[in-house]
Amino acid sequence: MSVDQGSSKVLTLVERELPAVADRSEAIDTRTLSRSLFQRLATLDPDSPERAYVRDTLIELNLPLVRYAAARFRSRNEPMEDIVQVGTIGLIKAIDRFDCERGVEFPTFAMPTVVGEIKRFFRDTSWSVRVPRRLQELRLALTKASDELAQRLDRSPTVPELAAVLGVSEEEVVDGLAVGNAYTASSLDSPSPEDEGGEGSLADRLGYEDSALEGVEYRESLKPLLAKLPPRERQIIMLRFFANMTQSQIGEEVGISQMHVSQMHVSRLLTRTLAQLRTGLIGE
Repeated sequence: MSVDQGSSKVLTLVERELPAVADRSEAIDTRTLSRSLFQRLATLDPDSPERAYVRDTLIELNLPLVRYAAARFRSRNEPMEDIVQVGTIGLIKAIDRFDCERGVEFPTFAMPTVVGEIKRFFRDTSWSVRVPRRLQELRLALTKASDELAQRLDRSPTVPELAAVLGVSEEEVVDGLAVGNAYTASSLDSPSPEDEGGEGSLADRLGYEDSALEGVEYRESLKPLLAKLPPRERQIIMLRFFANMTQSQIGEEVGISQMHVSQMHVSRLLTRTLAQLRTGLIGE
């Protein structure tokens, strides 16, 4: 038996169990039909195939409720199909929890669950940067309090005023206000807000790649090794690699007078010192 055949069978059974009406040609309204389906659902075994048909029929009957709730969020950037899909999850949860004996109409019971599921979807997925739930809720409270205070004071409220209304510290208010910047992200290709001509983009304001960053690790590793060198060897390294002096210039600087002797001596000192530094780096 197909799902469509099963659904038709369920509807036939439900219509047979409905109270008699004066004119059978009248269409059975969705609310009355849903109530009868819920009564039928409560009598069926959880593993019964008929229960799945009744449940699917209830979902189809009440999809307009989901679309009505989703329409409240049409101004968001998310596709309406996605919002309806999330709202349908809330509808299914409401159907599974609904008790027809409590005397509450199903739309009244289901609407908070459907809307809550949609709001949870936006809260958890629409932020460009993931922030703690506490700060998300604080931002919503700040938005509401700010609007109320602005109407009352006829001006934008200050941070201390917002903190007093919400009963939080001023630091928390500042954090909550800053969280708003994480909700949406601007494209790097979008015009810079400070560029009146509109030709420059945010990407144009990004800094260049610093090639010296690659040497940071080596410099930091060499610092303690250089500090352990004798003063003369440390001076020779500094003059050779930081002052870019030749070996003869280094010889004169450190007090070695004869050019040939000074170059050979400086070369030996450099070779020995560099080998010592290399061994120290490899040992670390």
